[in-house]
Amino acid sequence: MKKEVIVELFSQFEQACYNYSGVEFWSARELQSILGYSRWENFVNAINKAKIACENADSNVSDHFRDITKMVSIGSGGQREVEDIALTRYAC
Repeated sequence: MKKEVIVELFSQFEQACYNYSGVEFWSARELQSILGYSRWENFVNAINKAKIACENADSNVSDHFRDITKMVSIGSGGQREVEDIALTRYAC
């Protein structure tokens, strides 16, 4: 992979970071597109593998992967809830 691509992806990753009460986290829905996953279901499979790796490293999965919901706009001008996952830097 070219260095410029890596630098751009890293920049997008860092810009997608949220801070809640001093804890950094990323929205899996936002990382999905940054990492090139077109389907949520495929990205959830990758996240589930990361959860297994976290367990195998004797880390508490719930400390790094938190199920959340977020509101998204729909075509009619309204909003609806979608599932999301808050990921720590370790989870990412």
